Amino acid sequence: MAHPRARLMILLLAIALTGASVSAPAGAAGAKPDKAAEAALDIGVVYWSMAIAGQVAMRRGLEREAARLSRQHPERPVRLRPAVGGEGEAGIVRQREAMYRFIGQRLDAIILQPIDSAALSSPVEAANSAAIPVVAYDQYVLEGKLVSYITSNNWLAGYLDGEYLAHRFRDRKTPLRLVIVEFPYVSSTVERVEGLRDALRDEKLPYAIVGRYEAVEPQGGRAAGRAILANHPRGTIDAVFCVNDGGGHAVMEELTRAGRRDVVMATVDGDPRMIDEIRRGGIVGIDTAQFMGPLGAEAMTMAYRRLRGEKVPRQVLITVFPVTRENLAAYPGWDGPIPDAIRKPWAPAETVPGNQRTW
Repeated sequence: MAHPRARLMILLLAIALTGASVSAPAGAAGAKPDKAAEAALDIGVVYWSMAIAGQVAMRRGLEREAARLSRQHPERPVRLRPAVGGEGEAGIVRQREAMYRFIGQRLDAIILQPIDSAALSSPVEAANSAAIPVVAYDQYVLEGKLVSYITSNNWLAGYLDGEYLAHRFRDRKTPLRLVIVEFPYVSSTVERVEGLRDALRDEKLPYAIVGRYEAVEPQGGRAAGRAILANHPRGTIDAVFCVNDGGGHAVMEELTRAGRRDVVMATVDGDPRMIDEIRRGGIVGIDTAQFMGPLGAEAMTMAYRRLRGEKVPRQVLITVFPVTRENLAAYPGWDGPIPDAIRKPWAPAETVPGNQRTW
């Protein structure tokens, strides 16, 4: 049987070969009608998944902002053309197909939440050749030009989790025994691991990574949780860091079901179910939350402003909120609004950096 990555490359090659035909002349079948009679701005949106709660929240924020902009500018309303990739290799293929379809339809712009930073590069380059602006959010692409890239400050999210662990285990005499549940295929999750390790280094907390697993969605999280239980008996690990709650919630359920109160979890996203676990005093010590709704809304805003001829920042980093039992009352939830000042709930109570824009 072919290796999964080999099968994926075959599928991507097939799409690339067929995708070359979508840049047909304006009169070809499937081309978009004359825009002179069209007031609406047609924007294709290529989502990652509707099985990951945080990504659903980003979509809600994006679509609410599209509706708001249409009300504010009735002379140039927004008409969204949504497509969802889904999980795994098939999801990457569907995202690429949607990109090439939108290019063939001559849409005004494309907003993309890529599943794989490398595999979505060729469609972005094809959109560049067709002079269709592309805004990416949540994840980056390795090649091709983006009008703007909007994401959470993912390095900061990992760093805050690392600072929390260093504070919680500050009196430990032996190295922290750490398990990482990661996803080394997209920029956001890679940056979170980098941030975590930078914080542990800066705080001078000795640690050893005793296990690494991959998961960003429920099925993978369940498998990772069961593997952790099988490979790391009680008393052999201290902390589990999960790069998101899409997989982390399932990891938490497996560990909780097994009664693993010897483990502290540090995770990223702010899934309401994980926040409830913190509130109950469960095994989740910190969940550094993204502002999902504002992130999706910012992607929509950048695309619309670009289509109106405005200059937009090349990158927008949306700040994050380190949620622990100590500051639950101050956390506004996924939809925001983003507080003017966010303070770390451990000493010293420094302010978390706000949103950052790079022009």
